[in-house]
Amino acid sequence: MSAVPHRAEVPNDLAALWLPFTPNRAFKKRPRLIARAKDMHYYTPEGRPILDSAAALWCCNAGHNREPIVRAIQEQAAELDFAPNFQFAHSKAFALASRIAALAPGDLDHVFFCNSGSEAADTALKIAIAYHNVTGAGSRQRLIGRERGYHGVGFGGISVGGMSNNRKFFGSLLAGTDHLAATYSREHQAFTKGEPEWGAHLADELERIVALHDASTIAAVIVEPMAGSTGVLPAPKGYLKRLREICDKYGLLLIFDEVITGFGRLGFAFAAERYGVLPDIITFAKGVTSGAVPLGGVIVRKGIYDAFMKGPEHAIELFHGYTYSGHPLACAAGLAALDVYRDEKLFERARAMEPKWCDALMTLKGLPNVLDIRCVGLTGAIDLAPLPGSVGLRGYHLLEHSFHEEGIMLRISGDCIELTPPLIISEDEIGEIVDKVGKSIKAVA
Repeated sequence: MSAVPHRAEVPNDLAALWLPFTPNRAFKKRPRLIARAKDMHYYTPEGRPILDSAAALWCCNAGHNREPIVRAIQEQAAELDFAPNFQFAHSKAFALASRIAALAPGDLDHVFFCNSGSEAADTALKIAIAYHNVTGAGSRQRLIGRERGYHGVGFGGISVGGMSNNRKFFGSLLAGTDHLAATYSREHQAFTKGEPEWGAHLADELERIVALHDASTIAAVIVEPMAGSTGVLPAPKGYLKRLREICDKYGLLLIFDEVITGFGRLGFAFAAERYGVLPDIITFAKGVTSGAVPLGGVIVRKGIYDAFMKGPEHAIELFHGYTYSGHPLACAAGLAALDVYRDEKLFERARAMEPKWCDALMTLKGLPNVLDIRCVGLTGAIDLAPLPGSVGLRGYHLLEHSFHEEGIMLRISGDCIELTPPLIISEDEIGEIVDKVGKSIKAVA
């Protein structure tokens, strides 16, 4: 494939597209355009390689344009382009659900498909409330999230989410939500590798929330095992176990949002396995297809699924779903991605690479404006001091410099650099990422 695109591949009018989560005016003055990708790299329309240190958006865990996944999508498109999963179904949806259920811990045995992490979060919240309804506890409607949490951009997700910019423009959101305290304290956790020692006690905030609202009104608690989008905040040691204990004490469902942490990001199929904590519901997306086709879903424990399987057999048990739930192309991509993860032992690879990754990131300590560095699995974050009076501007300058001058794609959240490379990364590429990020930090000092 030629690195030089045809002229038609380069847009000559950027005005019509409203880009998501992007400062559109600044972007269109100096766009960061991508034409193709392979393995660890993107390529600009001019053919310049861009090292992907973000797995795109936390999702291309197997790297880019992997031949088995590409082939599976192509073959599926030629055989069955679309089939509804309302009252009908196709075989690959069942096959993929079985594979995912086999990877999930404990009795998380049943999979409901959607198309994204946002839809997965809202689906999980609806299932939680509906579960209490069908089991005779209809007063349990309240949903508990966490400050600095991210659960997508649906109204349910932003209501239980805790990132203020994602909430403040959209009204009063859903009634009946509350939030645990965030688990991060720079004073107690700065420059920690892996899960911090300090912070397990913050789970006890759930006791206060239960006392305030009464357990009879609370349906579920939803947390990310590692809060990703807000800046890579690993759960403190013992925190998730304590949440599980409190949820069990009061009959609350515990939901793990594993849209980012699922499929190898923390060295296991799901972070629940890493932490030895069994939630009632897991949400997933992103890595399930290695980002090749949109797909998300919810995994529920057997008891939750069984609670809905009552009444006349001809009656619909759950009035919920999406046109593209379990799309044939997405399921084909998912099956192929799971094969790649298994055959190349990428989850195990991530686990083995974690110490090298974290050691390398910590070498950036002491560079100008670096306030903290965090890492867990193959993720990392670097907090930079903001420019006076302009929160986020230093981060945006770094994003521009790193792409245009250093040839690396990374993510920013305000003035925080977020790094989440594909699981196929080599030790040399870890060194290359750290070198390019270090140069970028110095350039915006």
